Amino acid sequence: MKYVDNRVEDIKIAYVGGGSRGWAWGLMSDLAAAEDICGSVALYDIDYKAAEDNVIIGNKFGDAEGAKSRWNYYATKTLEEALTGANFVVISILPGTFKEMESDVHTPEKYGIYQSVGDTTGPGGIIRALRTIPMMQEIARGVEKCCPDAWVINYTNPMTVSVKALYETFPKIKAFGCCHEVFGTQWLLQTALKEYEGIENTTRADINVNVVGVNHFTWLTKAQYKNIDLFPVFEKMARENYYTGYVKGKDKNWMNNFFESNDRVKFDLFLRFGYIAAAGDRHLAEFCPGDWYLQTPEKVREWGFGLTPVSFRINNLAERLEKSRKRVSGEEKIELSKTGEEGVEQIRALLGLHKLVTNVNIVNRGQMPNLPLGAVVEGNAVFAADSVTPVMAGDVPREIHALVSRIADEQELVVKAAINRDLEEAFRAFVNNPLVRLNTTDARKLFDEMVENTKTYLKEY
Repeated sequence: MKYVDNRVEDIKIAYVGGGSRGWAWGLMSDLAAAEDICGSVALYDIDYKAAEDNVIIGNKFGDAEGAKSRWNYYATKTLEEALTGANFVVISILPGTFKEMESDVHTPEKYGIYQSVGDTTGPGGIIRALRTIPMMQEIARGVEKCCPDAWVINYTNPMTVSVKALYETFPKIKAFGCCHEVFGTQWLLQTALKEYEGIENTTRADINVNVVGVNHFTWLTKAQYKNIDLFPVFEKMARENYYTGYVKGKDKNWMNNFFESNDRVKFDLFLRFGYIAAAGDRHLAEFCPGDWYLQTPEKVREWGFGLTPVSFRINNLAERLEKSRKRVSGEEKIELSKTGEEGVEQIRALLGLHKLVTNVNIVNRGQMPNLPLGAVVEGNAVFAADSVTPVMAGDVPREIHALVSRIADEQELVVKAAINRDLEEAFRAFVNNPLVRLNTTDARKLFDEMVENTKTYLKEY
């Protein structure tokens, strides 16, 4: 890596999960649009053919209209080869297959437990964590051996336990986790500003927020546009749209999109607690007691969001595989598009090219004093040359502390159980999760069935 005339050249990025047909393509587009960095990207994936296809696609991004830099993409057959000499490591993997995800999401339905996502918390998130953490440990050991000074950017869910596992395995690792859920709430606040204050042409960066909590259960304790306190503005929106949700500007068939919501959960949580829940409704609902929003599929629809079935993800993969084929063959033209993600901006900041303040998942060093020290929390941090410094967010407010701290403690227990390869310890977290409204006997039956369904990835336990 070298600095030449305000540019940084010969950067090496190792992409673990380099056969990705989503996150990887977004990163390729954002890298090509950056004019002051260039280098190579090593793609490692257990599906080597997928990585090879992405080599072809990635190298085409340098020729796309509007590209300002060219990156050399290549596939590796081993994790060690990809990591050796890397300056940055990106982790974007699927922990298991859709078969295991099918069990994570749908097996609990036999017991009346519904999950809108099933990848972070709830019974599905816990079982997914048990198979994800050993994978993260393997990556962390590889980083320690091959590129101990590299910055590691994780996009894999469950986010919190993944980042925690990296640090538990290699305490000196320089890792953080990225999630765009807070961005959506900033966009909603922009909409509120426009509708209730008549202020238009704002950007997401204009909405200054203080973020506390854990991934997918983040909260805003402050939100401002210039000198305007946005909490009263958001309260107007919440009260006016409480029963219908906010649907202005949406396609009339928006409920057919499993990732959409009308923000009713967000409004309800604000009116309950007085703070703005800063994630999508699908995620927020899963961290709350199961009788609040996820009692039945019918109640879910009343609250204005949807249950995301694994069948949708399987069909979506088929579409992305076809898109990959067309891009490789040249039937589909490669075009740059802004992703809205901040990974490349974080890389540029870490290289000293600018400074950035944004929300990330990092170890709690005291920035949230009333959450466990050493736990992974989500809040703002300052990105500068070779440093990520947490912003002092302050205590999680008492109104929401019980909800947030319970989840943080559960996540710490899940990581401990996984690192010890102790299923009994994992069951204690499972049976006490807010969505598992079962007696101990039924909870044990469900847990054992879900473990059996994912046993291919739990051989070390």
